[in-house]
Amino acid sequence: MMAARLHVGERALRMESVPIPEPGRGQVRIRVAAAGVCLSDVHLIDGTLTPLYLPGDVVTLGHEVAGVIDAVGDSVDGWQPGQRVLLQAGERDRRGTVLTRGVDYDGGWAEYALAREDTVVLIPDAMPFEHACIIPDAVSTPWAAVIDTARTRPAEAVGVWGVGGLGAHAVQLLLLVGAAPIIAVDPLPAARDRALTLGADVALDPRDDSFRDALLEATNARGLDVAFDFAGVPSAREQALTVLGRHGRLVLTGIANQPVTIPSDSRFNYSRQTVLGHYGSEAEHVDQLVALANQGRLDLTASISDVLPLSDAEEAVRRVQDKQGNPIRLILRP
Repeated sequence: MMAARLHVGERALRMESVPIPEPGRGQVRIRVAAAGVCLSDVHLIDGTLTPLYLPGDVVTLGHEVAGVIDAVGDSVDGWQPGQRVLLQAGERDRRGTVLTRGVDYDGGWAEYALAREDTVVLIPDAMPFEHACIIPDAVSTPWAAVIDTARTRPAEAVGVWGVGGLGAHAVQLLLLVGAAPIIAVDPLPAARDRALTLGADVALDPRDDSFRDALLEATNARGLDVAFDFAGVPSAREQALTVLGRHGRLVLTGIANQPVTIPSDSRFNYSRQTVLGHYGSEAEHVDQLVALANQGRLDLTASISDVLPLSDAEEAVRRVQDKQGNPIRLILRP
């Protein structure tokens, strides 16, 4: 089969012919129908991120994967060929270490992929594979940030810094839980327009001299209850801290690998503000989102910016890296 393989030492992505994997005990094999291209994949290629637990030097990328079960291994209970499924973005090993698909073990930028049976999630017949594959990570990461880390409540004023692959979904999900107003913050006009289309009440340019006044006007001068950094940019965190209200929470979802500086501890303490770290999601978040999409509460149609053949994986990476067309998600189809 063909697979997009990252040679970590060289930081080189190559399309290679490799043997079709055989499912072992407790594993299923899926015929991949769709796989998302994430900024994390770009960072693995450019060296910003490095696999922590990869046993070798080469890995098939792709942690957002959906398809059809093709074969099952020994002792697999409840799964059979022909079922439509998505794969969780990772799994825990026996020691509790979180391993990421397409990072620490082979992922879904391939014609076939293996998955441990407890990381497989059934999807409805009506759900497009292109929608299903992005639920783990692109949708579940902001969902977990919104409902668990931030514990966002109805009518809370929220700000979303960065309306890209994660932030665009955050806007939709915040609307779903009743946050108001939802204020999108992004320097790109196209991203701000997209945020308004998806349900944001206000879209602001962080570089605008009137930014603070506009945000305070939108929140009736009380500031934000929750600020989400989906950009992973130090300046976004610094700006968000200046417009947090009393008991305001700053949630760091983007990763900048930089210090977080609180400009005034007296104001921070007096207002009882908090800074919260966030990473990924849990299995139940994916299950919740599949159910919400199946009930018609979550429409991911606008999230699919384009679908490319697997052979164009390098082109897809370049488009994400260059933000060509301001994509939410590009999809690879074997």
